[in-house]
Parts: sequence; structure tokens; C-alpha cells
Amino acid sequence: MNDLATQLYLISPLDVGGDFPERLTRALEAGKGLITAFQFRVKGVDQHEAARLAEPLHSICAAHEVAFIVNDSVPLAKRLKADGVHLGQDDGDPKEARGELGHEAQIGVTCHASIHLAMEAGEAGADYVAFGAFFDSTTKDKGDAERPTLEMIEQWVKLFEIPVVAIGGITPDNCTPLVAAGADFLAVSGAVWNGDEQRAIAAFKAAIDSAA
Repeated sequence: MNDLATQLYLISPLDVGGDFPERLTRALEAGKGLITAFQFRVKGVDQHEAARLAEPLHSICAAHEVAFIVNDSVPLAKRLKADGVHLGQDDGDPKEARGELGHEAQIGVTCHASIHLAMEAGEAGADYVAFGAFFDSTTKDKGDAERPTLEMIEQWVKLFEIPVVAIGGITPDNCTPLVAAGADFLAVSGAVWNGDEQRAIAAFKAAIDSAA
């Protein structure tokens, strides 16, 4: 990952079978230079099945020089020799993940709407922090959790060098304030995979360029 400009961090749909590898290829080709990372996020399958599903996607990401990040599972990230892991607040400690995955691994932490949690993650060695959900999301169960603000992103980027990811219901139509606030990455899923992925990536690029 880098901090040149706001970039896209793709999150997989829960179903990555069927023609999804072809869809991922099309998305990464459409987003060359814009998509920096892809997060493999599946639920309800054992590690062997998850590894089987992940392997072709990992290869596609490697061919396009996009970081392959595993959601939640340090053991799966280690098994796949993934580029990193994304941890929720209940998914383990970044220091322990670093010990398992090595110094080169990219470790991200979900921090919801808390600068304090983000600071703790940074002190524990996280490479990036994620605030969200900013908008209603089909992939993130917000429940009654507090929603983060644009001011949180602005405050974070002024005070800290650790990159910040905005996540949760982000679309080409609502992303420009997040870009203007200084978000390093926009984590996107449904806005890309629920329709034509190439068209969606092009729309995100136009929106980001217009806000820059």
C-alpha cells in the first residue's frame, strides 16, 4: 500500500465461486493504478475450503500487483502466504499477527468510530486503520454502533502517518467527501460486485478525480 492519493481497497463478496475469478480480473484491469488491495472475505467455510477458493484469487492479485489481504484469520493468511491480514476488534492482536506473518505483512485493524482504538492499533504495529461504517452497508453489520465522521478522518490524517481506510456502504455517489477529508483508501464491495464491476470502477475513478 502507499499514500500517494485516495485509492480503492476491494473487498470480496461472500460468494467467490463460479465466475468470480473472471470478475476480479476485469475489476483489477479496469482499476490499474487505482486498486491497491483486495480483501478475501468469506464466512461459514472451513480453512481448507477457504484456501481452495482463495488460491486463484491470490494468483490474480499477484499478477496485477495488488496486495492480497485475508479477513479475520491469521492462520489462513499464513497458510496462503498472503500479503497481510485485516483484524476486527475480536480477531487478535496486531503484535501477535506480526509475529506469525512477519515484518513484511500488511496488518489492518477495524476501529469503528474510535480514534482511541485506532491509536491503540497503531501502537500495536498496525499498518493501517479502518473507520466505519460510514454509510448503510450490506457487508458490515453496524447494529447500534456509533457512525464515524468526516472530522475523524481529517483529525487522523493531520496527527498520524498511519494510512486510514474508510469503509461501509461507500459508492461513487457518496465517496467524494471521504476523499476530500483525506481518506487514503476507500474499502468498497457491494458498489462494485452488485453490478457491472468495470463500470463501477470507472465511476469510482471519476468521483475520486473530481474530489482531488
